[in-house]
Amino acid sequence: MSIFNWNVRVYYEDTDAGGIVFYANYLKFFERARTEWLRASGVNQQQMAQEHEVMFVVKSTAVDYHSPAKLDDELKLTVVVEKLGRASVQFVQEAWCGDRLLATGKIKVGCVGVNTLRPAPIPDVVLAKISV
Repeated sequence: MSIFNWNVRVYYEDTDAGGIVFYANYLKFFERARTEWLRASGVNQQQMAQEHEVMFVVKSTAVDYHSPAKLDDELKLTVVVEKLGRASVQFVQEAWCGDRLLATGKIKVGCVGVNTLRPAPIPDVVLAKISV
């Protein structure tokens, strides 16, 4: 399994009154990292929707929190494809600050038709790009 890494800085808007990253923002960080992973794989989500009439949607999430991040920390986010199905992708993602593991997430995304929002196969051209 290859690991994709993407860095993000913690801004004031990401934190609560105590200067700690608000727990739900890890889902935003994970989403951004998956988007950057797709871009790095050569997948343009708008183009996928226009040309193939499908899009990715989040089906499920589970996050474990291990250690807090704070204002101005630089985080390393990881993306690993745990399981690639015909119409879904299961990811394991982590947020790190230096050598400290902050959060671990299991996120499943499904491929759905743009107009129907019903499950649809991931286009072969997209599968080929994200299977690497």
